[in-house]
Amino acid sequence: MSAQQTALPGKNDLRIVFMGTPEFAVASLNALVEAGYHIVAVVTAPDKPAGRGMKITESAVKKYAFEHGLKILQPTKLKDAAFVDELRLLQADMHIVVAFRMLPEVVWSMPPMGTVNVHGSLLPQYRGAAPINWAVINGEKETGVTTFKLQHEIDTGNILLQRSFPIGADETAAEVHDRMKKIGAELLVETVEGLVNRTITEKSQHSVAHTTPVLKHAPKIFTETCRINWDSPVEEIYNLIRGLSPFPGAFTLLGEKSLKIFTAKMKMAHPSVSPGTYETDGRQCLQFAGKDGYIEVLDLQLEGKKRMAVADFLRGYKC
Repeated sequence: MSAQQTALPGKNDLRIVFMGTPEFAVASLNALVEAGYHIVAVVTAPDKPAGRGMKITESAVKKYAFEHGLKILQPTKLKDAAFVDELRLLQADMHIVVAFRMLPEVVWSMPPMGTVNVHGSLLPQYRGAAPINWAVINGEKETGVTTFKLQHEIDTGNILLQRSFPIGADETAAEVHDRMKKIGAELLVETVEGLVNRTITEKSQHSVAHTTPVLKHAPKIFTETCRINWDSPVEEIYNLIRGLSPFPGAFTLLGEKSLKIFTAKMKMAHPSVSPGTYETDGRQCLQFAGKDGYIEVLDLQLEGKKRMAVADFLRGYKC
């Protein structure tokens, strides 16, 4: 056994700094806590004002950490010298990142066992900020979770473990997200156990990429991404709606106002009107024509109004 192997801590001695912000990350943090791992600190986003009243809100990860008595760090800048010094004093063996900001090298290279990231795709596919959204938008039938070691280029580090699962034909991004956070939490615990027990062999993404003809990416979602192009095939429109539901939401214009569509049905038929034109019975049905069919709206939100079922909307809106 080499000196490096001898130096690796066992489960009871392993010191972990966990970094994450939203609810997705809470599932992984909770799984580590329940598995008995020692979380020496949690790093999360600073509190910020939100909502109409601009009330100061805390991240989901901070709330969990506070409830469980975990040390909380909320740096504004991850390169800040005081934060980096405090991180070093924690003497963590491993950093774990789930749904957090990009880390500077001084942070991700600090722990001797490296920094492990949980990513919501089967890398090297869908590298980027929005892997769940883009997998659904692109009509994928399968996705998964990857644990990997961070390195310089974003989402390119060596793969540790992967687990795939199917995407239902009518599932939204939110539904995939909720399943994925549980699967990702389980895979993370399995990954940490494997690293501690030295049963995981890291695999370069380059070796995997060679077997994949086309790599798809998952860039940040912008407003223009969410605008529905009614000249597209209705299956593409339907997948866009699913992939952006509930946030940030696919939208079109109804009159001069933005109309977000959260759930819909796809109807294959030769449209009797031009793409983007809507038809309604004024009671329960509101549908927009696409290139080769219709999108029947089920759940929507008109600009300035609350989200509601289409029947409730039609009772108060004169189309």
